[in-house]
Amino acid sequence: MSATQQAVLESFSADWRDFPVLNRPVKSRVHSDSVEVEWDDDRVSEYHFLWLRDNCPCPLCVHPGTREQVFEIIDVPEDLQAEAVELSGDDLHIRWQDGHESVYGAGWLRAHSYDEASRDERLHEQRTVRVWKTDLAIPRFDYQAVMSNEQSLLQWLLAVRDTGLALMTGMPTSEDILEQVAHRISFIRESNFGSLFEVRTKVEAVNSNAYTSLQLPPHTDLPTRELQPGLQFLHCLVNDATGGESTFVDGFAIAQTIREQFPEDFTLLTQVPVSFRNKAPQSDYRSLGPIIGLDARGEISEIRLANWLRAPFDLSSGDMTAFYRAYRRFFALTRDPAFIVSHRLAAGEMWCFDNRRTMHARNAFDQASGMRHLRGCYMDRDELLSRILVLQRSR
Repeated sequence: MSATQQAVLESFSADWRDFPVLNRPVKSRVHSDSVEVEWDDDRVSEYHFLWLRDNCPCPLCVHPGTREQVFEIIDVPEDLQAEAVELSGDDLHIRWQDGHESVYGAGWLRAHSYDEASRDERLHEQRTVRVWKTDLAIPRFDYQAVMSNEQSLLQWLLAVRDTGLALMTGMPTSEDILEQVAHRISFIRESNFGSLFEVRTKVEAVNSNAYTSLQLPPHTDLPTRELQPGLQFLHCLVNDATGGESTFVDGFAIAQTIREQFPEDFTLLTQVPVSFRNKAPQSDYRSLGPIIGLDARGEISEIRLANWLRAPFDLSSGDMTAFYRAYRRFFALTRDPAFIVSHRLAAGEMWCFDNRRTMHARNAFDQASGMRHLRGCYMDRDELLSRILVLQRSR
């Protein structure tokens, strides 16, 4: 083995992760622009030369410190050829026509195979969302465990990612605790409500119905923003008032139901942009987006809805009646007891939920019957997902 090949082997985990060898390559066949690898489970994966060269993990192509790519595929010929291809142990060795050498570990190759069977496997593995209805057993986590143990922290974050709702218990009721818990994940996203916001009645509630004692219907926060906050935290310091129960519905479950039972309505709710506005004395936020957002694969990825922040619909006359039918259907399902989960938050408890998925609501409360004080903050989904990956990497 040459010195170059040895250096490649020592650095081929270029994206910071280990890729265990779960299947072993048993045979390779070279074609005009690709190499085909047959695995010990009879799967056959084709790897094009340009793709392999583009993903060479050697220290000349990937910075060994940052693990970021420095090689650019435009710097090799479009009809790139391999001079030699060899399976050695669990690794694929290639010497290219310009003399450059690449080594690909079997674990990495299999994890990134793009044959149809492998792509279908990855798609299934990546889809971690678990939709729920009223029978949800709300995931509960102890404050001390999450703050002191990395595995407990990971389990909490996975529940928030997959279920979109989790309850933390046993928290102190001092005002500095929420920020400490949030920073266990990452940094807080600031908004026009500040880094941290207080949820309690105000004499003049000029910028949100949340600061009244009114009932709040199911909604997502800040649909007026180009990117709604991914996570919301609500920490209860005091809750002596009568009423004010928290209720939640899984917006993804509602969207999925509409997709399956009323496909025409689903199409309207995913394609018609709706304008949301939040006009206050010192700010004026506006955004345009569909009620149901889809990701690049067509999967349900976002709900955007707060009825009191919605501008008048702006559609053609021929589409208005159909869109109101779809909109009313969505709202009717948010009121359907089959979808609603309810819990009266007690002092020392905290909600953490996916604000772009889990629609939250609050029953009206009697502000004369006792104090009610919650503290809240926001965070982007990216911070949650990043923290999960780092914790999983370090296990």
